[in-house]
Amino acid sequence: MIDILLVDDEELVRAGLRAVLEAQGDLRVVGEAGDGAQALSLARSLRPDVVLMDVRMPEVDGLAATRAILKASAEPPKILVITTFENDDYVYEALRAGADGFLLKRARPAEIAHAVRLVAAGESLLFPAAIRRLAAGHGNQPARDSMARAALTERESEVLRLMARGLSNGEIAEQLHLGVQTVKTHVSSVLAKLGARDRTQAVIAAYESGFVEPG
Repeated sequence: MIDILLVDDEELVRAGLRAVLEAQGDLRVVGEAGDGAQALSLARSLRPDVVLMDVRMPEVDGLAATRAILKASAEPPKILVITTFENDDYVYEALRAGADGFLLKRARPAEIAHAVRLVAAGESLLFPAAIRRLAAGHGNQPARDSMARAALTERESEVLRLMARGLSNGEIAEQLHLGVQTVKTHVSSVLAKLGARDRTQAVIAAYESGFVEPG
């Protein structure tokens, strides 16, 4: 059973998400929060597996809440940002802060359930085209310096480029004719060298450094 905390300032949105999620046999909503401060409190007390986090809320927004939740525990929940607009800078900053992916509020019920299961299993939910748009104009010298210091091997570089295209470990393994466990090892090495919390942060680093071109 995957325990979920819903965070959105609109009660109607929370009710809709609850109905969608609890129609699944393996998903359980354990709490609801209407703002970021309440989200942090409930994340600490309920210890959900996944937080569905709206980004634009009054008082404490989802970006601040995401940062606080990730800092509050050595084993924080997975955070899946839910948003109305995929080209929202708030979403990009939440991903940079460590959110595991984002989901559009207009997504179909099956897509929402799949997204929750995906991040709960340790995968990142990326939409490469949207990430490219969000990354455009965010290039910076510190990111380029960090990428240069990482000194990725040729194979690690190949893996990172495929990660940036949104490929899963299995798909990367098939593309490069490697075993899935070998790909997992390469991914772990890439994350460690980049100082990235997860795949999402690694992909963002790839775009911001110019290692992968947004176009």
